[in-house]
Amino acid sequence: MGTLYLVRHGQASLGADNYDNLSGLGQRQSVRLGEYLAHKGLQFDAVYTGSLKRHAQTWAGIAQGMGSSKSLEPTVRTGLNEYNSEAVIRSTSTEPAPRPTTPESVRAHFLRLRNGLQQWAAGSVTPEGMLPYRDFAGGVAEVLAQIRSQHSGNVLLVSSGGPIATAVALTLGTSPEAFVELNMRIRNTALTEFAFTPKRQALLTFNTLPHLDAAPYADWASYS
Repeated sequence: MGTLYLVRHGQASLGADNYDNLSGLGQRQSVRLGEYLAHKGLQFDAVYTGSLKRHAQTWAGIAQGMGSSKSLEPTVRTGLNEYNSEAVIRSTSTEPAPRPTTPESVRAHFLRLRNGLQQWAAGSVTPEGMLPYRDFAGGVAEVLAQIRSQHSGNVLLVSSGGPIATAVALTLGTSPEAFVELNMRIRNTALTEFAFTPKRQALLTFNTLPHLDAAPYADWASYS
């Protein structure tokens, strides 16, 4: 039986011109996670990431924190890429979305995002340039199946909240809409663990931050 460690990327750049770039905090979170994994003595047989910049940056930080002189070359799968949040919001709202740069605009952003995700998951809308949710979930399922068929040890997967929440929802056999609330709760660099065999995976932990438990990291937790 193997163990799959799913990691959401470090804090990205919400409200900036380019969200797909780790903030300074996101880089520190990633390195700190690597330090924690090294302290636990974990080694990985394989690493999987999406193709987004924040995924690659997060894996680079983890590898740095682990002190690996020969970091594993990740298997890059676009099925681990995040949905387009702006397209999701536009699919259910005709009002211009303000840039999320203040507490009020951030709240408004995530309220609109939740509404759009719920309708996307239900099959009521397909945001421009995106697949229907069932096909998005199918891409995640394909990656999980590949991991189960090709590995039997420890595997690290670096992705985003949407694919990780979808993986949990698929594993638990919930309705598609359940992925939305899971998605909205996943914190940056949080660990979710699956035990897996060639035929199935089972949830062990969800959305934990053991690497940030100590007092020096008390204010490092983030959601975006």
